[in-house]
Amino acid sequence: MEISLKELAARLGASLRGDGEIRLTRVAQLTDATPDSLSFLGDPKYRRHLAETHAGAVILTAADAEHAPGAVLVSDNPYLTFARAARILHPRDPVVGGVHPSAVVDPTARIDPSAWIGPLSVVEAEAEIGPGAFVGPSCVIGRGVRIGAESRLVARVTLCEGTVVGARALLHPGAVIGREGFGFAKDGERWERLPQIGRAVLGDDVEIGANTSVDRGAIGDTRIGDGVKLDNHIQIGHNVEIGDNTAIAANTGISGSTRIGRNCTIAGAVGMAGHLEIGDHVHFTGMAMVTRSFPEPGLYSSGIPAMPSAEWRRNVARFRHLDELTRRVKQLEASIKTMKQTTGQGDC
Repeated sequence: MEISLKELAARLGASLRGDGEIRLTRVAQLTDATPDSLSFLGDPKYRRHLAETHAGAVILTAADAEHAPGAVLVSDNPYLTFARAARILHPRDPVVGGVHPSAVVDPTARIDPSAWIGPLSVVEAEAEIGPGAFVGPSCVIGRGVRIGAESRLVARVTLCEGTVVGARALLHPGAVIGREGFGFAKDGERWERLPQIGRAVLGDDVEIGANTSVDRGAIGDTRIGDGVKLDNHIQIGHNVEIGDNTAIAANTGISGSTRIGRNCTIAGAVGMAGHLEIGDHVHFTGMAMVTRSFPEPGLYSSGIPAMPSAEWRRNVARFRHLDELTRRVKQLEASIKTMKQTTGQGDC
């Protein structure tokens, strides 16, 4: 799409400084932009690239505007403004309703005429697919699944029986929603599967990354709130509840029946035990091991940062002696206390 800088500024609500007649057709990084490109500066440490960029215009803060040699769009939040500009310059192709000849659709499924069912996809009995929804190639829509308006299943997405997807959701390739959770009862030395009869329910504006799985509830439902963003390779256990606008990064695992509040952020490779209560506005840094509830808002961390290998090996060797060291310290404290009592020094 081609648009003038002044029109783009008006649509973004950004302040324009410079030639508003510049025509833009795409977005690009500062270092590889061309005169028809829009770029942005979100981190001052990349300010050195401003002097060399060939971008037609740059989105940045008022503090950085004086360092730009060309046209700029001034924003308090350049990254957000750039994201909105990118959607304008690179719009998604509109959904054209229909069913590909190779798709298999049960006669009892209800598909809005404006929705698209892609090649080799399967839509099972009593499924409902809303207006403007896009079901890409090789997707499986299970019995009784409901998909809201304008939701998009990119490709190879599996929605198991009874799954509910709200409006404007985006599910990336390989996502599996509503599979039976990991529930077993011990029978002697054998495991017997517990029936998982709940559902997986996704709210509006949810995004699910590639190869991420969300288990159905064992009895009640697994619930993913409005605006939740899940990255790639995430495991959400049965009966987990995630509050609105929480974002979770890749390789995180959430065990069953844990409840996470609203507006939380969970960084990559975090592990959460089951049956925990995580409050609103709670933030975990990468590789945190969460084994207890955190009801209060705040930033929490665990894990051990990387260090030189020689130092790490020395520390590991010392870990084996921590218990012995603790006992010796307690013995020394007891001896000192006894000595003070004997000499009449008390706790002074």
